[in-house]
Parts: sequence; C-alpha cells; structure tokens
Amino acid sequence: MVFKDVHEPIIDRAVWEQVQQKRGKVRKRRTNEGEKNMFSGLLVCADCGNNLHFHFNQGNPEIRYFNCSNYKGNRGTCTSTHYVRVDFLEQVVLGEIKRLTKFASRYEDDFVKAVMGSTQQNVALDRKLKEKELAALQARDEELDGLFERIYEDNVSGKLSDDRFAKMSRRYEDEQKEISEKIKALRAEMDKLSSKSVTADMFISTVRKYTRAKALTPRMLNELIDHIEVHQAEKIDGIWEQHLVIHYNCVGAIFIPDVFPLPAPQVSVNTRKGVVVNYAPGQLAV
Repeated sequence: MVFKDVHEPIIDRAVWEQVQQKRGKVRKRRTNEGEKNMFSGLLVCADCGNNLHFHFNQGNPEIRYFNCSNYKGNRGTCTSTHYVRVDFLEQVVLGEIKRLTKFASRYEDDFVKAVMGSTQQNVALDRKLKEKELAALQARDEELDGLFERIYEDNVSGKLSDDRFAKMSRRYEDEQKEISEKIKALRAEMDKLSSKSVTADMFISTVRKYTRAKALTPRMLNELIDHIEVHQAEKIDGIWEQHLVIHYNCVGAIFIPDVFPLPAPQVSVNTRKGVVVNYAPGQLAV
C-alpha cells in the first residue's frame, strides 16, 4: 500500500517531476577546454531542431557563444549557424523570467489563466500528435498481419520456400514485437497527459519562488525552462533582430497579452564590429 504526503519529502515533487522529464535528454556538452555552460542542453535550433553547442571565441575567450550543431559548415545540413552569445542569452532569459514573475504577482488570476490555457493547448497538440503516431503504428501492425497471412498461403501452395518463409516471418514478427512495445509506451505517455494540470500547478508554485531573483542560476533554469528555440538573426527594416522562444517546463511557451504593462526586455549585443543584434521575442514567447 502507498500512503502519499505522510512525511516531509526529501525532494520537492516539482523538482522530482522535472528531473524525470529531463532524464535521457542530451548531456550537457563541454568545450574542448573542459568547461560547460548552464544553457548547454537547453538550446535548440528553430529550423532543424538540433541542439546548439557551446564554444569560445578563439581570438577572445571572453566571448562565449552557442551555434547549431547541425550547421552545414560543420558537415551538417542546417543552412544557418544560429549563433547566439551567452551574455545575450543571460540578459534575455533573466529579463523574461523577471517579466513572468511580475505577471504572476501583479495579475495573479490572468497568470493562472494563461498558464492553464497554455497547458491545455500543449496537451491537445501533444495528444493529437500521439494519436496520429498511434494510428500509424496500428495500421502497420494490421498490414503485417495481412503480409504474414499472405506468405503463409504462398508457402502452403509452394510459391514460397520454407527457408524464405522462415526468414520473412521472423522479420515480420520482430517488427510486430517492436511495434507492440512502441504502442504500449505511447499509450502510457497519453495516459500521463491527463496529469498535466497537476504539473501546471507545480510550475505556478515554482515561478513564485523566483519573484526576487537578481541573477540566473543553473537550478533556476532547470526548474523553469524546458528548452529555448534559437532563430537565426535577421535584418528587418535595417535593424538586426534575433528571435528566441522560451518553452517553460510543463506549460510550453506563454503569451502575455499586450494589455498588461509588461514589455519584453530590451537587450542588444555587438556580435561583430559594427553589427548590433537586438532581442525580439518569438510569437509565443513571454
């Protein structure tokens, strides 16, 4: 028998859930010099979905940056570097977290609605994708049943040798076994979607912990952020802008309506001599 919440937990439930969610994800990559960065493992390319890798500028080690690990210049397939400076990231993410905590403290009801609404949208999208994947797996499973029946009949009629029948049936059986395991795992994941509202409550509680935060810490990032989409900087009306979309744990990207006086942080950085890049929130970023 299991009795919940009888003793004080060693680890907060929210922290436990987040650790389980992050297990199995990419390890935090170190540079050749052995150093790693707190953003390692959190940054993904907005175009190809691959992780961004941490680097130092060879001429000036004080300049630390990330770029797409799949960039074609490094023998990958992504057409852009998605270069982003660490100091730029630090200012943007801290500014957005402060903005989020202000939203939570000043407009509590609207904050809860935004979090729950974002959660529901993410759950609906996730469920739709999983249902589509499940349907494809089930269709292939039925197709394999038909193929197995066909080769059995061909074997009985003499059209297919016993040796060939054995090889083909073994291959079909192995594939069906793999499909069965995937279906089981997928259904388990779909069952977990119903508990998203609980994790959303945990996220709300976690946000309130950082109301007075003045600096970023690895723990803060891991507790609040699932990943950050990094877009390639682009020139718009003569001004260089770089979009970042922050996806928070449990709830995804959150949109703060413009009616609230909580402007996005104004952050800019010199990436090269004479080139200033300004932060631009993604369409769904806070």
